Amino acid sequence: MPAYTPPLDDYRFVLHEVLKVQDEAGIDGYPEMTEDMTGAILEEAGKIARDVLAPLNAVGDREGCRLENGVVRTPEGFREAWNLLVEGGWPSMECDPDYGGQGMPSVLNMAVGTMQSAANMAFMMYSGLTHGAYSAIHTHGSDAQKRTYLPKLVSGEWTGTMNLTEPQCGTDLGLVRTKAEPAGDGAWNLSGQKIFISSGEHDLASNIIHLVLARTPGAAEGTRGLSLFIVPKFLVNDDGSLDARNSLSCGKVEEKMGIHGNSTCVMNYDGATGWMVGEEGKGLRAMFTMMNEARLLVGMQGLSQAHVAYQAAASYAKERLQGRAVTGAAAPDKPADPLIVHPDVRRLLLDQKSFVEGGIGFLSWVTMLLDAEKRHTDPKMREKAADMVALLTPVVKGFLTEEGFRLTANAQQVFGGHGYIEETGISQFVRDARIAMIYEGTTGVQALDLVGRKLALKGGQPIMTFFEYVKGYIRDNEDDLALAKDFLNPLKKASKDLQQAAMFFMQAGMKNPNAALAGSVDFLHLFGHVCMALAWARMAKAAHRAIQEGRGDRAWYEAKIVTGRYYMRRVLPETGLRLARIETGADPVMDLPAEAF
Repeated sequence: MPAYTPPLDDYRFVLHEVLKVQDEAGIDGYPEMTEDMTGAILEEAGKIARDVLAPLNAVGDREGCRLENGVVRTPEGFREAWNLLVEGGWPSMECDPDYGGQGMPSVLNMAVGTMQSAANMAFMMYSGLTHGAYSAIHTHGSDAQKRTYLPKLVSGEWTGTMNLTEPQCGTDLGLVRTKAEPAGDGAWNLSGQKIFISSGEHDLASNIIHLVLARTPGAAEGTRGLSLFIVPKFLVNDDGSLDARNSLSCGKVEEKMGIHGNSTCVMNYDGATGWMVGEEGKGLRAMFTMMNEARLLVGMQGLSQAHVAYQAAASYAKERLQGRAVTGAAAPDKPADPLIVHPDVRRLLLDQKSFVEGGIGFLSWVTMLLDAEKRHTDPKMREKAADMVALLTPVVKGFLTEEGFRLTANAQQVFGGHGYIEETGISQFVRDARIAMIYEGTTGVQALDLVGRKLALKGGQPIMTFFEYVKGYIRDNEDDLALAKDFLNPLKKASKDLQQAAMFFMQAGMKNPNAALAGSVDFLHLFGHVCMALAWARMAKAAHRAIQEGRGDRAWYEAKIVTGRYYMRRVLPETGLRLARIETGADPVMDLPAEAF
């Protein structure tokens, strides 16, 4: 089965040579992130990913989760692995120290999460949903709710979930039917059914804290009538001890294409006791705290699966003997040459390698902006960073999951027929990666959010800030001729394609909204490629600098530059195709009558 090697050198490079986190004095906690500090944490997290979580990945896929007498049994070894994470304090890394957290920056926590998700995506979903529940309660909960629930969520003794979807509604949450009736003393009784609830029931923790969207009596129709409720699996006494089992149950564990190790449940609420989070009718706002965080984490999942699949494909391509190089035998002492001599196999691998390494740079930069939003000492910088995070969140979620799945499938392609049988393990990565394009809002939903809401945010200020940042970076580095030729000039061309597409939406979209929406997914991809090109330009500059100064492994830095050059030459020109499709407008998409489908 495939092994996993944590990309420690990539994270050291991105954090300390590209982003230079230790020099960001304005962001609380960043000056303390020395290479020694981050290196020790990432090395230990990588060991857990490699030695504990990765070996359980195939186990979880094979065994799945079983519903027995109302309790979901997770795969063999999952409970021990969860206890190891809890004992090591890993769930608490970026949580508030007031509730037992370590208060570390998100950029470091994301690096840890990406490695551990690459090793075992299904397992790490239990932790990811818990952190989302923590964030929602931390932001919107009362002081009493925070004291009751946060310490145990932070430690990992309890886990959390997000309950939105119902049989009749997914994206359209205005159709939610789950009801909440007042029960006195501030409590509510919730009745209804939720489906597709990740980590909804399991045996990893002593309690599960469900966050449930429901409608109160007389509430307005649509999303304005929704409120958010804390509904624990076991009721909690004033002293924090567990009381009676609440009136909720898992009705079914879904049979899924992938992520078999995570319990995706149908949850039934039969007058279950819950407590409102925040204001009545403002539940969706509170839930979006959890959802926006989850969207970044799902983007990370797309990247992580592409990364572990690439590692497997590259290893296989260097070992598998098949055919001869067209320029002459590369291994004349062997019956055939390794797959990696063939140009098309190289193409498949370089598409993957340039994506996963560029993706680490892109996602780390966005997470650094998230830290600036939360931790910067200057309120204006916090606001500016928040706007950029809002703009880039649908790009992270949509682009990294779409490309991540495509390139995970490319990794499978390297294996040929052996990639289609289960014993090689590569097919699991494909099946697991597929869900990332769907949950927490499909790619189409992310594209609609980007084009329909985020481009117009604050009169277009965030997108203009992005364009100015790209222009400024190009201007500041244009005297570096090597960087300009291979990286800055392609970045400039791609950025102009993005600006032209945005201008088309402003002009054509005002007259016919379908003209903008028909090209929204293309715009999301175009935006994603520009972000990746920016990441590669920044990484190339840092690699050039290291070579000029004679630091580190010269061959490693040269490989980084060559990989980035591949992206700029072979992948980035896709922005022109995306722009051409966008500018066809709505007619090609909308002309065919519905009955003709």
